[in-house]
Amino acid sequence: MAVEWLLLCHGLVTILVLVSFLCGQWPIFRGTFIQRIHFFLTFGAYDYFRRFVLFSCGSRGVGALHSLEYYCCDRPNPIIQLIYLLIIGTTYYIIAKSSFIYIPGYYISGIHRYTSFLAVGVGIILFLLTSFSDPGVVNSSNVSQYLSAYPYDNIIFTERECDTCKIPKPARSKHCSICDRCVARFDHHCAWMEKGTPDTSWRLFFGEWHFLLCIYGIAALALILAGRLKDMQVVHILTVYYHIENSYRELAPLVLQWLLNSHNTQILVMVFLAVITMLLAGFFTYHAKLCLTNTTTNESFKWQEYLSWQRKVNEAKVSAAALKASLGELSREKKPPESKWKTFFRRSHLEEVDVVKNNIYDKGYLHNIYEIVAPFSTRRSFLLNKSKTG
Repeated sequence: MAVEWLLLCHGLVTILVLVSFLCGQWPIFRGTFIQRIHFFLTFGAYDYFRRFVLFSCGSRGVGALHSLEYYCCDRPNPIIQLIYLLIIGTTYYIIAKSSFIYIPGYYISGIHRYTSFLAVGVGIILFLLTSFSDPGVVNSSNVSQYLSAYPYDNIIFTERECDTCKIPKPARSKHCSICDRCVARFDHHCAWMEKGTPDTSWRLFFGEWHFLLCIYGIAALALILAGRLKDMQVVHILTVYYHIENSYRELAPLVLQWLLNSHNTQILVMVFLAVITMLLAGFFTYHAKLCLTNTTTNESFKWQEYLSWQRKVNEAKVSAAALKASLGELSREKKPPESKWKTFFRRSHLEEVDVVKNNIYDKGYLHNIYEIVAPFSTRRSFLLNKSKTG
């Protein structure tokens, strides 16, 4: 029973940490222990560690810690890439070590020994292609081509010069402070990739493949465990020899207990893969939505700032107009008092404020998908030809 309780506690703590880390800033968790755990994970733990280093090692230790933080978080480095290779290599090794002895099984064929290795190999190849693909680095020799690719919308992108590179800044580009270079159609800096700002199409392929890889791993392990239940005749033994009623409600807890006792490694790996699957599903859904509207992560933040500012400006104008109208009514002849119910249900002038997002780069789903999925060289030629003809 100790193993079952340990696994149960491990699963609950994992879910709590993930929910706190990813969703702790949501308004629904404001003032709750979820928000406090989020603060501890994102700031408090590091702050306590920094104080401990200051107490034990003095200012030199804090300086070394800041230098390490700068190298790991603000400079391109191979640490995160090594962590990725360590995670995928270790996970595959654990699965192979603990589960390949049951392949082939009752519900799974022996070919999965090789298809699993092939699937992991394809994932690593996609990782390398994503890491070393050209994200569209803008320099003095090709800046004229990128300037022709996208027009300025004069809303979130205006004609200006990059303060660092001292070259004209194409629309939709951004100077990455970590990579120290201008990138055309900049999305975000990705620490998992060697170049930091991978091409969007390769990044989507990479994320989708690993999402499918995790689902494949969960399904294969589930089939292995189902085969073990069949081979060991667990349900037959429970119903015939222990006279347990042959119903899901009676058998499920006992079968789960047997699986946790006999195959706890596979259960833990399945939980780990399920968590990664949910994270990758969220990542892929978010970026698929951006791709369908031809918007980058950087542009989505810019639009949020612009729309928020524009909404405040419009609200200020409406409030000023309403105040002016109220003052004008006071200077006129006094009118009979208005019904309280009519005043209560009257629509506020602020509710009439409407701010429209005018994304000139959104050309429809098919065009947007082609622009993302097509190889970069083909896509750039397509955009250049389109800008010349249009």
